[in-house]
Amino acid sequence: MPLSRRPLRSWVAPRGFGRGSLSLRERGTRPSCALPKVGLALVMSVLLVGGVGCGESAGVAAGATVTAYVEAPLCAGAKRELAREGGRAGEVRIRAVCLPVVDKGERVDLAQVGANARRATEDSATVAYLELPVTPSFSRPIVEAANIAVIRSNSGKAAMERLLSATAEANSGSLRDQVRQNLN
Repeated sequence: MPLSRRPLRSWVAPRGFGRGSLSLRERGTRPSCALPKVGLALVMSVLLVGGVGCGESAGVAAGATVTAYVEAPLCAGAKRELAREGGRAGEVRIRAVCLPVVDKGERVDLAQVGANARRATEDSATVAYLELPVTPSFSRPIVEAANIAVIRSNSGKAAMERLLSATAEANSGSLRDQVRQNLN
């Protein structure tokens, strides 16, 4: 006797779900509100993207605070220089954020290097990233992709002096862009 090829299970439509109309209203189901929700989501996305400028707005208000991310070996000297200058460059306050150490013995922790660079790029108030002049610089491409100035120096004091000078010389417009231009 030949075996028939039948599926083990087959789906059977419940009673009342024939091949008739595909209208949801006829079956008593409330129409979907998907279109208004999609429209609202689109409007909110546009507003969010327009409101968050990633540091590239029309300028910085007097008394505003911007951030410089500093690699661990440069941090003490950079903070001392910043304190000596009163934490300001012209009308703008500068905050130095010390980053975690990336050297693990004789090796460099590349995951930490990337995390440090990403942390700086995610902060819309970042104007500079101070790092040691090592070759190759694994953080530099990440930071420069966000139009953030990279200051390479063996001295935290010297790097902070350069940043303070570039910030004080900035004109109107995006402070991040102005600092980067002044340093190049």
